[in-house]
Amino acid sequence: MSYKGLFVPKNPSKYLGDPTQITFRSLWERSFMVKCDETPEIIEWASEEFCISYRDPSKQNTIHRYFPDFLIKVKQKDEILTKVIEIKPYKQTQLPIKKKRVTKRYITEVNEYVRNQAKWTAAKAFCEDKGWQFVVITENELFNKQAK
Repeated sequence: MSYKGLFVPKNPSKYLGDPTQITFRSLWERSFMVKCDETPEIIEWASEEFCISYRDPSKQNTIHRYFPDFLIKVKQKDEILTKVIEIKPYKQTQLPIKKKRVTKRYITEVNEYVRNQAKWTAAKAFCEDKGWQFVVITENELFNKQAK
């Protein structure tokens, strides 16, 4: 089930956009927002504040816009790292297993996987050009679970 709402930060000065308009689209995103807001090492953060163009192979390579979930600036030792973060269910990071019968659901899952891979390839290139890191976080990392 998807949850959507407005996030009200305790530390609005850390947010790189309008802190009155921070929208989460899942409870996982909300959990990450709380972490960004409350973690002292995260000195700045933003949610869906910029876009990256990518070609969608599931739609004849048409150009689309991808809004990564988060941009964070993290102080680690004597340096500040900038990371672009995408929050996704673990299942959506894995190629769906083909079954004997190809269903509409399977085709939808494959298209979603292919689209995500295209977005993430574009995001990695975008980040590499800027000296940033691109990270996909699943519920396993978000809640410190073992990878399935």
